[in-house]
Amino acid sequence: MRPAVFAALLLAGPLAPAAARAELIVFEDGRVVKAAGYSLYDEELEIRLPGGGSYRVDLARVDRIVDDEVVVDSIVVEEDPLHPGARFDLSYSAQRKPLFGTAYDALIDREAQRSNIDASFVSALIRAESNYEPRAISPKGARGLMQLMPATARRLSVRRPFDPDANVRGGIQYLRQLVDRFGQRPDLVLAAYNAGEGAVEAYGGVPPYRETVAYVNRIFKWWRPAELPSDR
Repeated sequence: MRPAVFAALLLAGPLAPAAARAELIVFEDGRVVKAAGYSLYDEELEIRLPGGGSYRVDLARVDRIVDDEVVVDSIVVEEDPLHPGARFDLSYSAQRKPLFGTAYDALIDREAQRSNIDASFVSALIRAESNYEPRAISPKGARGLMQLMPATARRLSVRRPFDPDANVRGGIQYLRQLVDRFGQRPDLVLAAYNAGEGAVEAYGGVPPYRETVAYVNRIFKWWRPAELPSDR
């Protein structure tokens, strides 16, 4: 069964405490902390512990925040019966343009071509991440069109995360790294973008996180991949 699409991060409005549910805080050094919840204060993240109490950390140390894992059988994933086990072509093609007719289409196409990534794939991811709001800030602290966490932005040398050019260039460079790591598997690339490379490798596929499964599923509803020829 190949997971098929994504869960949008609704980023409008002021920063607010997260809903009371278990979260996984993934640090840059690979350490993972299970939290009862969190709140964002400027450049600090307050982590509330399941047993009570809380502490604050520099947001720049946090790689990402995802919903706690759930049992795989409890997740409803869409199946693509036409392409069981298929691999797809995520490389740039002049025929595969951004999907939604936005003011950022030329930027997406240029940077996608520069990094040899399918521009339509990038456009669907941006819609999922920020709905094309260049100054979007998620409750988790991710920023800009491609919702880069401060740690990711620093790693990609993106100094102005709200600048569309810098954000899209950095986000597409990160996608290039993920394609190089996971191959022509858009489900794994998207899961890694959302939940981290370590989670994908630990589970040997899309990790069973509610947020990540929904994220992958939603993007596939908008974006139809080009299948690689069988001899490749």
